[in-house]
Amino acid sequence: MAIERTFSIIKPDAVRRNLIGKIVAKFEENGLRPVAMKKIKMTRAQAEGFYAVHKERPFFGELVEQMIASPVVVQVLEGENAVLKNREIMGATNPANAAEGTIRKLFALNMGENSVHGSDSPENAAIEIKFFFTDDEIVG
Repeated sequence: MAIERTFSIIKPDAVRRNLIGKIVAKFEENGLRPVAMKKIKMTRAQAEGFYAVHKERPFFGELVEQMIASPVVVQVLEGENAVLKNREIMGATNPANAAEGTIRKLFALNMGENSVHGSDSPENAAIEIKFFFTDDEIVG
């Protein structure tokens, strides 16, 4: 199996509810380890740039507003098949469809406030990691 890195955001709804430790524990319990992590207050420019792929979708404005409303935790996770593993641990975007024991099933408030973001491919993981981290900040 290949060791790879993926990008993760613990979203404002989860940070506000003091779930950072519980969410990080879920990653660690499932074989992913944080190799970079920081709590930030995302700017509008950062949120719009990061989610630019969704710019034409009707939920874009609401997504940006949610992401800049309060702090987030951005992190780089490392492990075997990290991208796929992270997506399994997070669960379906809609928490109603998420498998039992996944982060979204356990902690999401609704589809919009679904507690976490994770890269959907190794290629996007590399892009998303570089959006928030410099190489010297990744210390795994």
